[in-house]
Amino acid sequence: MNELNRRSFIKASALSTTALAGLCAATDAVAAARGKPVRIVKHDVVLFQGDSITDAGRSRDRGKTDVANNQPGLGNGYAWLAAAQLLVDRPADELQFFNRGISGHKVFQLTERWQTDCLDLKPDVLSILIGVNDIWHSLDPRLGYKGTVDIYERDYHALVERTRKALPKVKLVVCEPFVLRCGAVTDKWFPEFDDYRAAAKRVADTHYATFVPFQAMFDAAIKYAPPEHWAGDGVHPSAAGASLMAHFWLKAVGS
Repeated sequence: MNELNRRSFIKASALSTTALAGLCAATDAVAAARGKPVRIVKHDVVLFQGDSITDAGRSRDRGKTDVANNQPGLGNGYAWLAAAQLLVDRPADELQFFNRGISGHKVFQLTERWQTDCLDLKPDVLSILIGVNDIWHSLDPRLGYKGTVDIYERDYHALVERTRKALPKVKLVVCEPFVLRCGAVTDKWFPEFDDYRAAAKRVADTHYATFVPFQAMFDAAIKYAPPEHWAGDGVHPSAAGASLMAHFWLKAVGS
């Protein structure tokens, strides 16, 4: 980590120096095992896609969302933190970052808006984090969602195949869906949630994408601070959780 990133990470994580050093070493070791990294190069357009974890309260004002590198349009989560770090570190590279995450979405809802919210933007790097709602909404009978892990994986493969066909040179990043065992996350999520994680990994492997193992990262993190520190409801990351995600995403993509 460079000094600017280290200072911001320490502030957000609120851990002791010793604990922070151990956490960085543990999560960096996980990142190093993720396979061949994506390389973000000069003039790349980088698009973050997904649900509320990516959305992170981003503005829906087209004047903000349609302008690259606009903080309100990028939200307040890991996507903005990762983008900001690269913009600080590489000001001459003219990188462009966009966020099209939408809270509550599942894979089939990404599909419904994919032309406008992905293909038309022609990203050079596409990062997708999706899956927690695909299981969460199926566990709540009030929502009436009947999705399964098989539907999730089938739709995810189809989405990536469509993307590869339209954008054959796109550099793809598939992020592992994750939860922490607190808040809304109870025993009824398991072991099914692990099947969704495995499905995301198969999508990444099949389509030669860089895989970002966020669950492994948080599994390492809870050795240094309790689950509630990283995500109070077990799903949506705190400032500390988002900061850790941004650091880890940058490590995993090799930026």
